[in-house]
Amino acid sequence: MASTSTSDEPHYGGYTRFELELEFVQCLANPAYLHYLATQKMFDKADFVAYLGYLQYFKQPKYSKYLQHPGPTLRTLELLQQERFRQATLDPHLVHMMTMEGLKNAVPGKKE
Repeated sequence: MASTSTSDEPHYGGYTRFELELEFVQCLANPAYLHYLATQKMFDKADFVAYLGYLQYFKQPKYSKYLQHPGPTLRTLELLQQERFRQATLDPHLVHMMTMEGLKNAVPGKKE
């Protein structure tokens, strides 16, 4: 995995903080994972919400270039800044709609 780290940066389980944050941010594009976080009440924790705000640095080109799917990942990260969206991720119907929209956009020739 590419990284912006230097050799003197601390490692956590063999990974740099950037690598761990990159992996986590990419997981946020998964609607099922968002639903899981919501059901675990993670979005109710001020520290976790603040962490989501901190992760906005991934919008900068020097970091977003490492995202596998920057569009959906950054859009989700942006939406997670809204309390209304965080609460909406508890709704299985919304999660299903987000999943279907993602699948529709992933199939060539199926975009509408």
